Amino acid sequence: MDLTPAQLDIAQAPLDAKSFLSGYAGTGKTFAAVERLKHLLAQGVRADSILLLAPQRSLHEPYLESLYFDPYAGGEVTPATLGGLARRMVDLFWPLAAEAGGFARPDLPPVFLTLETAQYYMAHLVRPLLDEGFFESVTIDRNRLYSQVIDNLNKSAVIGFPHTEIGARLDLAYSGDPAQRRVYADAQECANRFRTYCLQNNLLDFSLQLESFANVLWPQPQVRDYLARAYRHLIYDNVEEDGPRAHDILREWIADFDSALLVYDEGGGFRYFLGADMSTGSALRELCEQQVLFDESFVMSQPIADLSEHLPHAIAPGQVAPPSTEATGIEALSIIQSRFYPEMLDVVAGEVRQLLDGGLPPAEIVILAPYLSDALRFSLTHRLERLGIPWRSHRPSRSLRDEPASQALLTLAALAHPHWEIRPPKFDVAYALMLSIDGLDLVRAQLLTEIVYRPRELALAPFDGIKPEVQERITFSLGLGYSILRDWLLAQREAEPLPLDHFLRKLFGEVLSQPGFGYHADFDRVRVAASLIESFKKFRLALDLTGSGNLSGLGREYIAMLQDGVIAASYVEAWRQQNTDAVLVAPAHTFLLMNRPAAVQFWLDPGSSGWYERLAQPLTHPHVLARGWPSGQLWSDADEVRSSQEAMSRLIGGLLRRCRERVYLGLAELGESGYEQRGELLRAFQKILQEQAS
Repeated sequence: MDLTPAQLDIAQAPLDAKSFLSGYAGTGKTFAAVERLKHLLAQGVRADSILLLAPQRSLHEPYLESLYFDPYAGGEVTPATLGGLARRMVDLFWPLAAEAGGFARPDLPPVFLTLETAQYYMAHLVRPLLDEGFFESVTIDRNRLYSQVIDNLNKSAVIGFPHTEIGARLDLAYSGDPAQRRVYADAQECANRFRTYCLQNNLLDFSLQLESFANVLWPQPQVRDYLARAYRHLIYDNVEEDGPRAHDILREWIADFDSALLVYDEGGGFRYFLGADMSTGSALRELCEQQVLFDESFVMSQPIADLSEHLPHAIAPGQVAPPSTEATGIEALSIIQSRFYPEMLDVVAGEVRQLLDGGLPPAEIVILAPYLSDALRFSLTHRLERLGIPWRSHRPSRSLRDEPASQALLTLAALAHPHWEIRPPKFDVAYALMLSIDGLDLVRAQLLTEIVYRPRELALAPFDGIKPEVQERITFSLGLGYSILRDWLLAQREAEPLPLDHFLRKLFGEVLSQPGFGYHADFDRVRVAASLIESFKKFRLALDLTGSGNLSGLGREYIAMLQDGVIAASYVEAWRQQNTDAVLVAPAHTFLLMNRPAAVQFWLDPGSSGWYERLAQPLTHPHVLARGWPSGQLWSDADEVRSSQEAMSRLIGGLLRRCRERVYLGLAELGESGYEQRGELLRAFQKILQEQAS
């Protein structure tokens, strides 16, 4: 792809240029930034002097892919998030950070927590408080309760206010049931206790890593001098998706760079629920001598471009500029309508099949919903498989407990470790065998399990002991796969116990990834297995360093943690496109954060309230805790309506700017839950259809 003159100006700017590049998605900003990186390296700039900043690690992929086949001398480019950079600096300057940060044991090394291990320790502290009556009026799962307290701590660090003010900020903005004020006080107490526990045990969750860097290390001359000498050139993509604290640090840091390129998405801000602040990101433009706007889309066809102007305005007429054209772009819209939800999914799958038969690559099709429930994912992907359509799915916040592939691995691990005294139910064993042995269906898996599995003894009987007529029913080829797996598990019982992550690697490499087994060619299962192994590795390192348990018992502890339903941490492997030649099935926000276009998008449930309503979060509030919210101002119903309209307008605009040709609306009169569909997004489409008719 050739560069436009504007892209060429950005890419080949002088080596001392500091530029702020803005524009909507699809205008070629990241492409120009990638070429800028190549230009710096071609001009002799050392690779290890270049810092690639982004709010999320997956956003580094275009840059790293561009260097994969064309490496340069001078070390490697440093891809980082501000949180990742904070962790490195805290690790490097730990004696300084520990002494000034109030840690009880500065002589011992730090222990860095993931989201999962932070939830583990939070649960350890909060469970006794729940028995004392904390959060009595809150009716959410415990894992969601733990994660929302952690989310409050993260927001205080990302936005830049003391964690001791969380409860007061939430309380001052609330005007409803007085019982809710007690909930905010309880959340504040839990946050305080967690922070105290972390300081006493050298545990650093994300919030403490960032605060230690921003409050303690960043003001130190030796730290600033180290960073200034290490990094001379900066490329910072998706500035708008980062928090105010990141922008504050960059505001002071940018003068130390020889060159800087800041890339800002005008229609972004999708991570607002994580503390992203578009206003503080946009204000960084004043620090750059060169300010460039890209306004020509390389993605949208003209009808999609027209629709991207009319639809957001129909959603939030008081917040979005009126369209500049009378053409509504309705010709780029196809409506799939049925009375019942399963019928609609049948038509969607059939339409995808027709598009593929017409020559459209599977990777150019995405199927999106506001939320992707287990039932919807199974129903849809089953239909795609039945029609021979390759697919992949990604739900980043989904607990590893809920992934069938990880549940199967943990079931096999329990069978190989009888001293854990975890006795999986028969259905779990049958399901694990079905996923592990290629070609074994659930009916024969359950039949096999009923015969060979003895839960009380945690024993698996040999296939040879089964009656011949039943062996023939199961088939000898599948029986061979079962025998290989059983013999391997029995051998592991006799061998020296391994940490769970080592055990899972061995199980995957020696058995499950081999031909004839279920993980051999299933990229989705491979992705889940990689995330599970990385998750336990970090769990083991966090608990082993603190002396919280021995290696033989950590596997049992980990499984117990997953059974509590902890929200999964973000793993880069999960975001990478393992099977790029496949239809993507994902929540709408997840697709936006992948930051890639598609030719055709299917939007399911346009009448669902999930397109505009915030998730119920009784312990936190992304807007009230934001830097721009005036202290003491009440959050009203009007504010809720306004923020919902703004969020949906931003979401829909972002989806359309990543669509090349056509949008299909999958509409059922009775939605997934069996109720009539009358959501705000559906009303916005009706407005546009009325405009077109008049």
